[in-house]
Amino acid sequence: MNGTSRDRAEWLERANVALRRLFADKGYKVPEKVRISLGWPSTRKGGRIGECWFPPSSADGHAEIFISPEIGVPARANEQRKIKATILILATLAHELVHATQGAEAQHGPVFKRCAVAIGLTGKMTATSPSAAFNEWAMPLIEEIGIFPAGGLTAGTGTAERKKQSTRLLKVGCTCCGYTARVTNKWICDAGTPVCPTDGVPMEVAA
Repeated sequence: MNGTSRDRAEWLERANVALRRLFADKGYKVPEKVRISLGWPSTRKGGRIGECWFPPSSADGHAEIFISPEIGVPARANEQRKIKATILILATLAHELVHATQGAEAQHGPVFKRCAVAIGLTGKMTATSPSAAFNEWAMPLIEEIGIFPAGGLTAGTGTAERKKQSTRLLKVGCTCCGYTARVTNKWICDAGTPVCPTDGVPMEVAA
């Protein structure tokens, strides 16, 4: 891989630049005033892994996007799982950039959906997933900037706290019937998402 980013902030910014080009190619302009950072979402209800705060909340009028540090790429995962986890992070960032582009009033309605589908997101709009087209777009970018350069961070653990902590479960769902379940990021990266017992298809992670 050429020009691999070793820093998470640098990686996210390079992904942002590439996603802006993708949006432009589909006829959408991402606002100039958008900041992207790692940060815990304001609520962890529902397994939220990304969040967009709109310009009225910002002192200098920026949309502020936060990608949860809980999602990452386990070092022991095989190459295929590392790529899948990286695409999930790209798709999460893309989802939040749709919010920044379409504005707070769009919520997850038709205006949001048109943009999301155009750039390659699919499934339920409150929990979009990368489509085959998005995966195809993402592969050359991953070759350019590398696998996301960090594993996930588990909340509540640290050098001063040695008690065993429960690992938060990410929400996964079937895009066919809506069946939902929860699973750790580790198992998603190591073994993939569960198969829906109703439709027999792999479930998707909620973005």
